[in-house]
Amino acid sequence: MNCRPKVCKPIVYPTQCCENHNFQKTIVPHIHPSHTTNVNHEMYEHIHYYPHSESAVNEVNYQNFNATGPVPYPYGPTNNY
Repeated sequence: MNCRPKVCKPIVYPTQCCENHNFQKTIVPHIHPSHTTNVNHEMYEHIHYYPHSESAVNEVNYQNFNATGPVPYPYGPTNNY
């Protein structure tokens, strides 16, 4: 009689990754010089006139078709079996 237990294949899970973050403070001086220029503007307004009139035209079109066969539901009679 064999007394050794049956051993299954191992279940291997994906590697769990961890991270350690280390920070170091570094001071970087930034110099932002500024300058202001005052600009004086003079505006000439040129006004143009374009008289325009408008009218309207209404157009109507019609189409007629000749169809063969039974009248389709819901316009024609229905067959209740």
